[in-house]
Amino acid sequence: MYRTALRNLLAHKGRLLMTTLAIMLSTAFVAGTWIFSDSAKLAARNSITTSYDDVSVLVSDIRAGHNSAASKKGEKPPAQLTAATVKELSALPGVRSARGVVSGFLGVADKNGDLISKAGLSRGANYVPDASGKDPRYPIVSGRGPTRSGEIALDEKSAQRAGYKVGDSVRIASNGPAEEVKLTGTFTTKEPMVTAGGTLALLDTANAQRLMLTSGQFSAVSLKAKSGMPENDLLKEVKGDLANATDLELQTSVQLNAEQAERVSQSGHSLRVMLMFFAAVALFVSLFLIVNTFVMLITQRIKELALLRAVGASRSQIARSVLTEALVIGFTGSVGGLLLGVGVGAGLRALLKAVKPSMPTGPLVFSATAVLVTLGVGTVATVVSALLPAVRASRIPPVAAMSSGDQPATQRGLLVRNVFGGALFVIGTAVVLVGGSTQGAAGLLQIALGSGLCTVGLLFLLPMLSRPVIALAAPLLVRLFRSPGKLARLNAVRNPRRTATTAGALAVGLTMITAMTVVGASVTQAVDQTVSGSLKADYSISMANSETLSTELTEAVQKASGVTAASPVSYAYWTMGKTSRQVEGLDADSYLKLVTPTMNSGSADALKQGRILVSSTVAQAAGLSAGSTVRVSYPDKSTGTLTVGGVFQDSKVLSTVLVPNSVVNAHQSEPYIGSMLVNGEHGASDAMQKVLEAATGHNPAIEVVDKAGMQADFSSSITSALNLLYLLLGMSILVACLGVINTMAMSVAERRREIGMLRAIGMDRGGVKRMIQLESVVISLFGAATGMILGTFLASGVNRTFEGAQLDSVPTILPYGRMLLFLLLAGLVGVIAAQWPARQAARLDILGSIQTA
Repeated sequence: MYRTALRNLLAHKGRLLMTTLAIMLSTAFVAGTWIFSDSAKLAARNSITTSYDDVSVLVSDIRAGHNSAASKKGEKPPAQLTAATVKELSALPGVRSARGVVSGFLGVADKNGDLISKAGLSRGANYVPDASGKDPRYPIVSGRGPTRSGEIALDEKSAQRAGYKVGDSVRIASNGPAEEVKLTGTFTTKEPMVTAGGTLALLDTANAQRLMLTSGQFSAVSLKAKSGMPENDLLKEVKGDLANATDLELQTSVQLNAEQAERVSQSGHSLRVMLMFFAAVALFVSLFLIVNTFVMLITQRIKELALLRAVGASRSQIARSVLTEALVIGFTGSVGGLLLGVGVGAGLRALLKAVKPSMPTGPLVFSATAVLVTLGVGTVATVVSALLPAVRASRIPPVAAMSSGDQPATQRGLLVRNVFGGALFVIGTAVVLVGGSTQGAAGLLQIALGSGLCTVGLLFLLPMLSRPVIALAAPLLVRLFRSPGKLARLNAVRNPRRTATTAGALAVGLTMITAMTVVGASVTQAVDQTVSGSLKADYSISMANSETLSTELTEAVQKASGVTAASPVSYAYWTMGKTSRQVEGLDADSYLKLVTPTMNSGSADALKQGRILVSSTVAQAAGLSAGSTVRVSYPDKSTGTLTVGGVFQDSKVLSTVLVPNSVVNAHQSEPYIGSMLVNGEHGASDAMQKVLEAATGHNPAIEVVDKAGMQADFSSSITSALNLLYLLLGMSILVACLGVINTMAMSVAERRREIGMLRAIGMDRGGVKRMIQLESVVISLFGAATGMILGTFLASGVNRTFEGAQLDSVPTILPYGRMLLFLLLAGLVGVIAAQWPARQAARLDILGSIQTA
């Protein structure tokens, strides 16, 4: 029986080619995902292990910096790490050397005025020369290190990217106006951020503190232990010396590396899970092709299998022979997928490197785990998919050797299938509806579960749906294509299970693609409506890395020519009653020209009288109304009582508590200004844009965006995400296309006699081709249409989870143009997939086909 199985493989190698190719493509995605994630993890780990070579213990001030948690709360804690601290720590018995570290955001502009690297990858540090005048941490390649104000050194790669040479003038900026400095040198570094494509700029310590911290402050102190001093012992020694200090974090290099390695592992795990999801979709789609192939092969070999039963083969032997074929096909396809996976892994690395330049690079890792997972998944999936066809083959009675044709499915089997599929679909629909009424992650999780149930239920129901749905196309097919069109429609519904299995592969892919497209279009429009409805400002000014804007800069913008209204948007955390709340500070005199709160009670002008406005949610939770008073504890530890001047409807543009900036600033030493809203005399214009850019000191890290720009930025981010998801789902669509080709080719082989008879009674070769092509198009459009309908339903559920928590309202928007394009592409898939089978059918010998037994 095993020899028979292998002989059958060789006899049908052409028909099994598409199945093997589908397995190869889907397992290539699995292998590529594993290879890529292993490679990314190794590259990140390598970059991390080199970043603390000269550190034994690091003492960090977690409250230092413009973007720290303390800064975001509007607090300005005193400097805890100073030159005196460095000197004190360097005197400890176990310390060989101590270095005060200044680190923070520092943008460096290229010759076009743009940041050399993205804001998140632009950092600054202090250059600390030793007795020789050099800093061993940053070896100088050309020129020298910065020693005074107005000088800077750049990492060699960034200088080359920007086209800078030693002696050039360079513009740098933190959260205030840009400054012109002289490039005195370039250096090399092992910093992971630079290895990942970022920019590191060095300043002398005093200027680094002025720009990134406060004068005299360090963000950390790096300690190197004396020879023979264990890191843990040094850590205890430092802890004892700094016992009275607060908000300091002390870690050894081992702890630092382990902490970052854990972050890398978690991020790598998340990435692998996401990519494996798409690989699983592609593999799931390929299962349709595998099942279809074996069912059709068994149908074509009914006589052969019945003869084997007649000469003594048992049912188990027949089943094992079919499973042996599946085992060989699965293993062969998996080996090919493993080899192709190397290319897929390299492609994924290049793709995500383009999307996320911060990702470190390194060699591809081809691990034993990747090999075992790929071979195991591909082989097991193929064998499991062949189980039902194998059981069906084992049940063929010996008497079938004297008959011909397919063994039709029993009505009882179809009834059980329809009942089971209908139950799953109804349960899944209910779960999706319940999830849609639940906000946030919980709702999305329920919808994900419901989506799976709906999809599986629909796949079971497709045979029942195929006849009435495809019948709708019958009048059009007959009118346009006459006999070939009528025959194509009849052939498409002749075997509902085969049609459903072929269409199901496309339905799964189109369900996901449609759902993502509808969600993207709906959320984009909801954001546009929210921005245009609640925001009257012409411009929003903010830091590209979300740091606070300096008061110097906001004052310059308010005084700029042509500015008719401007308000810094500051944030603070107040304890109101017994609850800590984030409050938003606005300029009381101009904010109503910039935003439009919808008032439920009271007056929006109340901010001018020093009163506060609260959202309806806060008012209901705290029992407040217009005229109520509330006890407040401020960040400076003082307390007071404020009056509620009005209650406004919840808005995604405004915070839940609005207060005058004058009140916020009175209780904060340094306000956290997240953004600034501005109106121009003549609205948004190129001239006004240039005025605001000049007022911000042409800071390359500051974004001056008009309302249209805000909407365009969000739309582009949605579009980029969708394009990436389309690309990842492309593998499943490609496998589905192979399924259509395989089904049509094997269908032609089954219908040789029928096609020969059609040719004998007068149908020309062109008519045969059109019949096969139309059948393929009808099946493809059937799968695409059912997937798009289900995808739209699932998207509507996802949209409802965003309402209230993320956006005020997210109506489901159908992008008709894009959905029509999906249908056209599905039809094109049907046409392309039918080319080879149609050509084969047209070339069949008439007499030979009629004589087929």
